[in-house]
Amino acid sequence: MARIAFIGLGKLGLPMAARLVAAGHRVAGSDRAPERNALAAARGIEAGADPAAALAGADIVFTSLPDDEALRGALGPGGTLLAGLPAGAILADTSTVSPDASARVAAALAGRGVAFLRAPVSGNPVLAEAGTLTALVSGPREAFDAARPALAAFTRAQVHLGAGEEARFAKLAINLMIAASAGMMADALVLAEKGGVPWDAMLDAMADSAAGSPMVKYKVPPLKARDYAPTFSCRQMAKDLDLILEAAAGAGLSLPYGDLTRRIYGALIADGKSEVDFIATVQAAEERAGLADTGRTPGE
Repeated sequence: MARIAFIGLGKLGLPMAARLVAAGHRVAGSDRAPERNALAAARGIEAGADPAAALAGADIVFTSLPDDEALRGALGPGGTLLAGLPAGAILADTSTVSPDASARVAAALAGRGVAFLRAPVSGNPVLAEAGTLTALVSGPREAFDAARPALAAFTRAQVHLGAGEEARFAKLAINLMIAASAGMMADALVLAEKGGVPWDAMLDAMADSAAGSPMVKYKVPPLKARDYAPTFSCRQMAKDLDLILEAAAGAGLSLPYGDLTRRIYGALIADGKSEVDFIATVQAAEERAGLADTGRTPGE
């Protein structure tokens, strides 16, 4: 079994690292938050505050970081983790970040003898716990083949997309579809509700219809309860939409649905919904339509 380091033990990183332990790997981890290291230790991860200790002797280094700034600070030029990466290791970054930030990491790694896999995952903490995320991977094919058994510990599918930043573009494209789908669900549900269609019946019909994507099906139970506790917040979705629009601009593209969806999430944040689930598009649509909203937000 590979010796694995896991840097970043947040809502996604911790369950991914725990799945690696359950698969029989020795995993050393580190997070800036002491409470996350304590939670990791309780799940069999050799966790501590010093990332250098986690990196020592690792065959595969996974990172799960919140944004471009964190990625550049850790792995860009002069990054805090660069010196500790073992020569000959594979670095697989699972973060959702911009292609530009990722390319800066690739440049910083040049000549260090470390194979760089861009390996963002599609899914949420529940899917991470179940080991059913999807890994979107680009980078050296040989490194992908070597890391694939470890990736399989927390994903149901591992897709190799190219040698460069292709995985970053793929992850942003998928997140654009998810964000836009949340807006479409909101409009569709309030239209049906105004037409007298029972709430639960409409959700079931939507899930069983041609529009019933995995995301739609996953959101049916919380929407039946009008439960907007976050699996992925409106603030996080707005951050990803900013990355999407920046990547599009860099590619010379105009994304009208992306622009509209970003404005929708900006309005949700302005309305105090920053830290509720991104499917709060539905809650906001009910409010605009004058429909009763029994939704629960964290702390209520």
